[in-house]
Amino acid sequence: MKDTHSITGAAHTDRNHDSAVKHVTGRADYTDDIAQPEGTLHAYLGVSDVAHATLNGMDLSAVLAYPGVVGVLTAEDIPGVNDISPTGLNDEPVFPTDKIQFHGQPLFAVVAETRDAARRAAELARIDCTPLQHALDPIAAQEAGYPYVTAPLKLERGDVDTAFAGTANRITGRMAIGGQDHMYLEGHIAFAIPGEDDDVIVHCSTQHPSEAQHMVAHVLGVPSNAVVVNVRRMGGGFGGKESQMNLFCAVAAIAAKKYGRAVKIRPDRDQDMTATGKRHDFVVDYDVAFDDAGRIEAVGGTFAARCGFSADLSGPVTDRALFHADNAYFYPHVRLTSRPMKTNTVSNTAFRGFGGPQGVIVAERMIEEIAYATGQDPLDVRKANFYGGEGRNLTPYHQEVDDNILDRLVSELEDSAAYRQRRKDIVAFNETSPVLKKGIALTPVKFGISFTATWYNQAGALVHVYNDGSIHLNHGGTEMGQGLNTKVAQVVAEAFQVDFERIKITKTTTEKVPNTSATAASSGTDLNGMAALNAVEQIKERLVAFAADNWGVAAELVRFAANQVHIGDLTLTFDAFIKQAYLARVQLSAAGFYKTPKIHWDREKGQGRPFYYYAYGAACSEVTIDTLTGEYRVERTDILHDVGRSLNPALDKGQVEGAFIQGMGWLTTEELWWDDAGRLRTHAPSTYKIPLASDRPRVFNVKLADWSENRELTIKRSKAVGEPPFMLGISVFEALSMAVASVAGYKRCPRLDAPATPERVLMAVARMRDGG
Repeated sequence: MKDTHSITGAAHTDRNHDSAVKHVTGRADYTDDIAQPEGTLHAYLGVSDVAHATLNGMDLSAVLAYPGVVGVLTAEDIPGVNDISPTGLNDEPVFPTDKIQFHGQPLFAVVAETRDAARRAAELARIDCTPLQHALDPIAAQEAGYPYVTAPLKLERGDVDTAFAGTANRITGRMAIGGQDHMYLEGHIAFAIPGEDDDVIVHCSTQHPSEAQHMVAHVLGVPSNAVVVNVRRMGGGFGGKESQMNLFCAVAAIAAKKYGRAVKIRPDRDQDMTATGKRHDFVVDYDVAFDDAGRIEAVGGTFAARCGFSADLSGPVTDRALFHADNAYFYPHVRLTSRPMKTNTVSNTAFRGFGGPQGVIVAERMIEEIAYATGQDPLDVRKANFYGGEGRNLTPYHQEVDDNILDRLVSELEDSAAYRQRRKDIVAFNETSPVLKKGIALTPVKFGISFTATWYNQAGALVHVYNDGSIHLNHGGTEMGQGLNTKVAQVVAEAFQVDFERIKITKTTTEKVPNTSATAASSGTDLNGMAALNAVEQIKERLVAFAADNWGVAAELVRFAANQVHIGDLTLTFDAFIKQAYLARVQLSAAGFYKTPKIHWDREKGQGRPFYYYAYGAACSEVTIDTLTGEYRVERTDILHDVGRSLNPALDKGQVEGAFIQGMGWLTTEELWWDDAGRLRTHAPSTYKIPLASDRPRVFNVKLADWSENRELTIKRSKAVGEPPFMLGISVFEALSMAVASVAGYKRCPRLDAPATPERVLMAVARMRDGG
């Protein structure tokens, strides 16, 4: 019998992802599954085969003559503005007109009756161009005098020069940090259907429907109200579909309006990887001063990034790298600067963590340097430098860290993972094992939550209650497998005190919620959950007023509970009550809104409160390396992560597990490699290695800090979970470093660059043995 005193799917309880069964049975519909209208055309991109050149002209006659080809789109076919720059810098054309800026740059699009015809015809173009010198990485770009793609940032606090001059211990170094491809299961895809007048509907796989809407309107030269963008779900995004989908949406929409027929564009994996941006590579020069006990006195850092040919989101990405260059540690005197370098590569973009991981790993490198220099356990150096104590809570960007729980979090993990004893055992093992060497590391994470572009910290939602008691939920966030829709629906179910199954979650569409922010910055649930709750509260306020007036009771005697509404001594089912409200002409629909409070940021001064709160976590990882081959495996990982008061522990735990594996992949197996001609050679799963099931830790213990509760008024006192645990993978990188250091008695830092592929591990072992 049904429990009449509870509801199914309330907040703070485990619940399966709303589409979990559809995912595993293949019944979940994605953009490519939408039934195509009669006469649908297919587009494919024609791209450059040089990295940098003057574009003199294109002979497309053979392309047009290919059987099935309907036409070709070039810059001349764009009725509006030839630009899809997400920051409005007018530096990212749909198709270039005078200069090729990276190998694989889209130059035109073929439109044909079939995808195969379009793809084959695209190879027949003859491109007349004059090659120019190119720079592929940030250091080469600096040496060649290339400009920044956007204004750099400086964060400074204290008297850095004086602190360095008076120090007894100082270490300088350079660290190269590799990029990463998003490798989502579903690639980029857009499907445009033309309507009457200026109208066009675009179905696509994007994390930012409103931006796609504005970009399509921009290139078509029409107002945004003529463009509808729909997203039911994505097969993964990780930041790769925040701005990079603009190109495909624009091409599909231009072609659809030009030919008056529906148009779909779906690149194959190779073109998807070569034509769209990645995580930013960084080369970081760091300078750290510390006392004899290993406590940091001053830090300097210059963060040069491979940004690509245009700005895209490189400004905020490189900003966030600086914001997280402290990780969990207080720097008494600090100066950090970014160098967002233009390069002749695809324009890099958002990726889970949004520059934060590149900052965090540099902080851990400096801790590691200090530990080897002072002969200490790196964990002791970490704990000695944690934020906390009188005058030790101010970040380099002048925000107070007032919610720090790392001391408790790290101490609990240190005990539960038996870190001290295991490290002692590993040191003993390494002394007697000539070939296999082990390493262990326990690393923390402090990650700021909010968009650093303050205006993005807003969200809308639309809730309808139909007169049969069923509920329709729509919000501005996008579902990419992370469970956002499930969590927001749980919030609505609890607020109305009805079963989760009563709520219908519908596709994200610009027709229902306008001017939405990207589902990014780990803020999807924070923003959209609060917006949905606001909508529910508006409806409930009307319903309570109706009940109080209709039945003559005080408003406080009207209560929603367990699929019922109690009105004084009267109890009605939720369905019956809603029917009564409808007959009384009560408005049963509301548009909710939320904006994050307290945050502000002055970029010119490098000061403010860019983050509403911090999320914390810690991971302890153990590895074994083979010093003859450089191969390694992860033996065990223990994680304790802070998600505040979890809305859905099962989903949150899954996010932590997935983020850790993805972070581990970034730092171990996933390597982007361009040849001297500027060609991306790791452009498919055959040449780019993401972690496999066999790469996961042999023992993998993941626990949420169930005692944590967000001090700020977030949705149900929860915390963001998408990005923060990504950086827990750094524990594997640090453990590999310890294993390498063991071959030389832990006397110096191995200075591994990322990713620590087996080749790099082997070369590092050789360097350590040779004294290099």
